[in-house]
Amino acid sequence: MEAPKTIEHQIGEVHDSLRFGLDTKRGDIIGSHPLESALLSVEKNQEDMKRITLANAYGAAFLVQMGIERQMLSRFQRPPGPIPSSMLGLEALTGSLEDFGFEDYLNDPRESETLRPVDMHSGMEVRLGISKGPACKSFM
Repeated sequence: MEAPKTIEHQIGEVHDSLRFGLDTKRGDIIGSHPLESALLSVEKNQEDMKRITLANAYGAAFLVQMGIERQMLSRFQRPPGPIPSSMLGLEALTGSLEDFGFEDYLNDPRESETLRPVDMHSGMEVRLGISKGPACKSFM
């Protein structure tokens, strides 16, 4: 099942071209790679199976407690700046600490020489919903 490939037109929306570059709708039309969508669906199915198993073993209250803990740990973040949020508690809860990703054997993209530092003011504007778009051009 693929997402509909349509362009949403928002009348009156102002795009800050100087800050975020030219506005293109190509990313809205072109979907993700088929392998990426298959990987995401497999991960979702595995998570659903894990929830069903936990509900059968420990009851529905355990799932509610895990959901509340997940919400609390996903909201905890550092302000934008030179030190990124690691989300260690959420990774420990979900079990993703045991996953071996590309950043473990290749360089972390945040340690790249071409990455521009995050402007704290722009990052907070995006987080608070004052402005739209990425916090800086390196996240595009």
